[in-house]
Amino acid sequence: MTKKKDWTKGDLLNVSSSYWRGCSLQAGVRLGIFTAIDDGYLSLSDIATKIEADERGAEHLLNALSAMGLLVKEDDYYKNSSASLEFLSSKSPKYIGYIILHHHHILDGWAQLHEAVKTGRPIEKRSYGEEFERECFLMGMFNLAMGIAPNVSSQINLSGRRRLLDLGGGPGTYSIHFCLANPNLTAVVFDRHTTEPFAAKTIDKFGLADRISFAGGDFNVDPISGGPFDVAWLSHILHSNRPEECQSIIDKTVDVIEPGGLIMIHDFILDNSKDSPEFPALFSLNMLINNWGKSYSEKEIISMLENAGISNISRHSFQGPNDSSILCGTV
Repeated sequence: MTKKKDWTKGDLLNVSSSYWRGCSLQAGVRLGIFTAIDDGYLSLSDIATKIEADERGAEHLLNALSAMGLLVKEDDYYKNSSASLEFLSSKSPKYIGYIILHHHHILDGWAQLHEAVKTGRPIEKRSYGEEFERECFLMGMFNLAMGIAPNVSSQINLSGRRRLLDLGGGPGTYSIHFCLANPNLTAVVFDRHTTEPFAAKTIDKFGLADRISFAGGDFNVDPISGGPFDVAWLSHILHSNRPEECQSIIDKTVDVIEPGGLIMIHDFILDNSKDSPEFPALFSLNMLINNWGKSYSEKEIISMLENAGISNISRHSFQGPNDSSILCGTV
């Protein structure tokens, strides 16, 4: 049973206004404030000039970011906090600004959540430019996966496995780390053609172009190519699809896995009561707003796997930073 919070009036008001903080962070990233400051110590005038902003507007935002602890203000000069320098300056290898910009791009839809609930349909959202939005989404997913994939690949035993299907694998982050951890493994990233240039660049960067290939297609429509496989990895795919689409995706995946092969589902998995953990429950609303998917419970995913003939289903001990988890089974 989920432990429920004893809410106070102050708690409710803090949650209701919490988007102020989110929007301030997103504006700081979009304007390039943290990158402009980087490891320097700049005046209001210097920062406003660098980001091409009005000084009055810049001062309000810089002071708010300082109040949040993202900047440090001393004698009318500003510098990044250690966390901002590490994660919010685009010059840092640990930059997470792309996923923050993705959150900015979906903000309009969240403001109309009540309409999505009434209609049960996604919200038609404003476009910030298809290429820019795609870049932010792909890079955001890459940055997040880079923080998780090394841990996943070290915890999952793929010794003896020869060929991995990374379905909807985007830039191939998980394929890369599974192959790095398993020298005899090869992989195929199956995703839409628009993802291929980014995937090829990323795979080549890790020196794995001879072991990881890309197959273009829409797994909801096209047959899965590149098989047969003896292991399949489906990371954050199911939540973007309706139940019947999820079943079809799993069925198609099983069709290209050899008997005795392993299938792994990585997603934001709800408890069977569906009221916890909090992040998967909230993420289900994000899917309601943006597409026809949702977060699925463990029971629902196990049922899909069993319907596809999967046996020996178990939940791996891995737990991701936003309560993502992994279900495994044998074909």
